This record gives sequence, C-alpha cells and structure tokens, in this order.
Amino acid sequence: MAEIVLYNYWRSSSSYRVRFALALKGLAYRYVAVNLLDKEQREVSHVSRSPTGYVPCIEIDGRSMIESVAIIELLDELFPDPPLYPRDQWQRARVRAMVELINAGIQPLQNLNVLERHSSDPKERIAWAKHFNERGLAALEQLMIANEADGICGHFAFGDALTAADLCLVPQLYGARRFGVELAHYPRVLAAGEAAAATKAGLAAAPEAQPDAVRS
Repeated sequence: MAEIVLYNYWRSSSSYRVRFALALKGLAYRYVAVNLLDKEQREVSHVSRSPTGYVPCIEIDGRSMIESVAIIELLDELFPDPPLYPRDQWQRARVRAMVELINAGIQPLQNLNVLERHSSDPKERIAWAKHFNERGLAALEQLMIANEADGICGHFAFGDALTAADLCLVPQLYGARRFGVELAHYPRVLAAGEAAAATKAGLAAAPEAQPDAVRS
C-alpha cells in the first residue's frame, strides 16, 4: 500500500475534493492540517512543497503533487478502482467540463486571497462570492439537464456512479451555503450534491469530520 500524506485545511473546498477521492477509493492517508487563517500556507516549510502556497498538497511514496484536479486525476490513474471518470470519451469530456466549470469558473473567485483583493468590505466580499456561485451553479444546472436529455440519468451529477464531478460539486455547495446562495433554484444540482454528500465517502470527507475542524 502506498504511503500517502495529505496537507490540507478542513474548510478548504479543494482539500475537500481530494479527501472525497481518497475516501471513495478506500485509501488510508496521514492528515496534516495547514491552518489557512493562521497563514501557515505561507510558511517556508509549506511553500517548499506547494510553490503556490495553497492547499491541498499530497505526497505519495515521497513524491508530491499540487492542484486538486491534478491530484484527483493522478489518484485515478494510480488507483483506478472505482474510476472517477467514465471510460467513454465523450462522457469523460462531459465530466471534465463539469469539473472545470466549478474548478475554474466558481471556486477560485471565492478564495480568501481573491476576496481580500477585491474589497475590504465584508458585505461586498460576500456579494461577490454569491454572484459567481449563482452564475456557475445555474450553468451547471443546465449542463445536468442537457446530459439527462441525452440519457445520462441517475442520483449523482453524472449518472448513478460517483465521478470527479461529484467530488467538486459537494464542496462547492458547502461553500455556496456559506455565502447565502439559495440552492433551491438549482434542484438538479442540489439533489445530486445531497446524494453524493450522504455516501460513506462523502461523510468521511466532510469538513466537520476532520481533526482540525473548528467546533463550537
């Protein structure tokens, strides 16, 4: 069995994705917390393994990798069962499109460093993040509807098997709730996210289940 170390933060949506992938594949790993609020991601020790100063960063048998989608794809190649992407080329591309819609079109725009750069007003930061969540989730809703029209139906984001799309969707919905997004406007997205979050892997990856989670 590979020796896996995950450097992450409990409420980081990108970290959440990778934890979900590890749990789904049944991979044991050592959890190393990097406290973003205490700026631990900017310390030399972390930047030396993650040049961007972000989380997550994973080490597998001493070799490191950054960026959550790259990590998920690497895990899928190293540990292919269960697969996170369909085998059919067009279906695989559709899942990647859903992943990138979240990974590039929503999540980066709600990152703390972006919000801090955008405004010093907390209300404006929330409004900014809410806008891009709503815009992206509306597009994702239409993608899921289009996929269903082509026969891709099921409980999850892309059919009846969990895919990389679900690994990104569940953390994004968690973040959207923090910014006050009314998720009832996106019924297909919400149903898929709730189904994926309720799985054994989804529950294991949840922020509140992590050892560094802040508990009131």
